[in-house]
Amino acid sequence: MTRTLEGTVALVTGASSGIGRATALELARRGAAVSLVGRREDRLIELASEIAGVGGRSLVLAADITSAQAAAQAVERTVEGLGRLDTLVNNAGLMLLGPAAGATVGDWQRMIDVNLAGLMYCTHAAVPHLVKAAADGPRQVADIVNISSVAGRVAYGMSAAYCATKFGVGAFSEALRQELARLHVRVSAVEPGAVDTELRTHNPEEIQAQLDARFGDMERLQGDDVADAVAYIVTRARHVAIGELLVRPTEQV
Repeated sequence: MTRTLEGTVALVTGASSGIGRATALELARRGAAVSLVGRREDRLIELASEIAGVGGRSLVLAADITSAQAAAQAVERTVEGLGRLDTLVNNAGLMLLGPAAGATVGDWQRMIDVNLAGLMYCTHAAVPHLVKAAADGPRQVADIVNISSVAGRVAYGMSAAYCATKFGVGAFSEALRQELARLHVRVSAVEPGAVDTELRTHNPEEIQAQLDARFGDMERLQGDDVADAVAYIVTRARHVAIGELLVRPTEQV
């Protein structure tokens, strides 16, 4: 594999599992040093060991990015520990589904805090460093990749609050893209369809059963598939920006 990201540094949130874990490993394989941000430090340490095994370099940062202060500290510690910041992958996410009537407001707030506010906090802290990287870095370009969802472009029943957060990610991404384009900081949204990760296991068994019935025996995406999409985005030539990338399982309609 060509190490096209050699000399760059990436920060990946939600790196302890699923898409985040796969993305961190993929970027490391391509030469980036990777800051691993998440709440489950034991899993981050395991991932760091795997990255070392493929000749990569990483930094483990246990943090809860729903705190603006913690998000900012994660960015600053990344720059201090790895020397710079060229790529931010906002992947941390939470999907709590169910009918809006009778929903727990606390669950809605948790999704807003993780899916939208945490993403914005990390971005706010990272932008100055990304602008600097685009100006004087080895690739003369920097990237923000926000992991959204197909639910960020099509609203579904039983997913009202989740869809609201992901539509918000799309709007934030596009507005920010317009602001940073002339500075060669690219902003992209990746919108996966059904992915076989632990995200759905945060729901009660009856909701998980409904999801299984909806998708049946369809072959879902894996975390590696979405990681491949992220790697495609951040390895484009400086003059090429991928604003949105919708990735569905072939059988998903």
